[in-house]
Amino acid sequence: MVKIGDKVRFLNSVGGGIVRRFQTKDIVLVEEEDGFETPVLARECVVVDTDDFRARKTSGVAVEKVEIPVQEPTKPQETYKPEEFSGGDKLNVYLTFLPVNIKELGKCDYETYLINESNYYLFFNYMNRENNSWRSRHTELIEPNTRLFIEEFTKLQLNELERVCIQFIAFKKDKPYSLKNSYSVELRIDGVKFYKLHSFRENDFFEDEALIYPLVTNDTAEREMLISASDLQEAMTQKVRIDIPSTRSFQPPKQQTVPVVEIDLHINQLLDSTAGLSNTDMLEFQLKTFHETIAKYKSQKGQKIVFIHGKGEGVLRNAVLNELRTKYKNYPVQDASFREYGFGATMIIIK
Repeated sequence: MVKIGDKVRFLNSVGGGIVRRFQTKDIVLVEEEDGFETPVLARECVVVDTDDFRARKTSGVAVEKVEIPVQEPTKPQETYKPEEFSGGDKLNVYLTFLPVNIKELGKCDYETYLINESNYYLFFNYMNRENNSWRSRHTELIEPNTRLFIEEFTKLQLNELERVCIQFIAFKKDKPYSLKNSYSVELRIDGVKFYKLHSFRENDFFEDEALIYPLVTNDTAEREMLISASDLQEAMTQKVRIDIPSTRSFQPPKQQTVPVVEIDLHINQLLDSTAGLSNTDMLEFQLKTFHETIAKYKSQKGQKIVFIHGKGEGVLRNAVLNELRTKYKNYPVQDASFREYGFGATMIIIK
């Protein structure tokens, strides 16, 4: 069991130092030789020396008598104040994923971290989308210029993370600071990336390769959940229409809006397992699903279909667009709503 004051070395990387304090119940801050404190998972620390006198006792072995010097009264412990860095008054926040064992990518579990590269404390709430509501996964306070372990999840839980949202407020303790906006940033996580080695890259925050999603860059949210002025105006107009009684004796029936059909072409959404399949096999199955969907709705004029293909390397997207150009020339094609799907979806209309 790692305790404050223990001298430790890191299990999975070079380095070590003295345990100064616990950042969370699972993460300790280790002061290395250069004087900087490094957050490390407690289970990745090996104790090489301890300040616990009881650890020196061994059953059946004589213990050398040690004179314990009389200690002078200790001074009151100073309140911890995080170090601030030049340029750190601009918020830069990242959501990061790491495989537990990158050699077994696609089979192993994954870890989630929040990185706060700023001089501000962040109180945050990490959520995932469930149908038409949200579920909180982790709520905590992260200190300035630190990374914080949030959770570990399995590949089967990837579907839960297709849409996530991080809300947070920024502040400083015991000193004046510039007021920051509160943030509510929504991300659409591409599950296919978790199966591709090149998605995990070298970075400035971890010794291992990681998949990093920027949330806020220099105080600007990457994709903030906001209600646009046009949406607000439309909602107000609809309310006025409801509140004002109609003077006409006859109202023509309203044309029913046909719901948009969404088809996710990501292979992990179409198949439970891709074992034994080559990239060509998987692409053929995705295009087969694409053609079958159009055939199913070809008699429903005006039907809108959104095919979610992701950005990735563009292989699936380019294949879908090529099929539309060559085999479905009479169908109007456009990028699907960026607000809903980012850059990773295409919409067609059946004619």
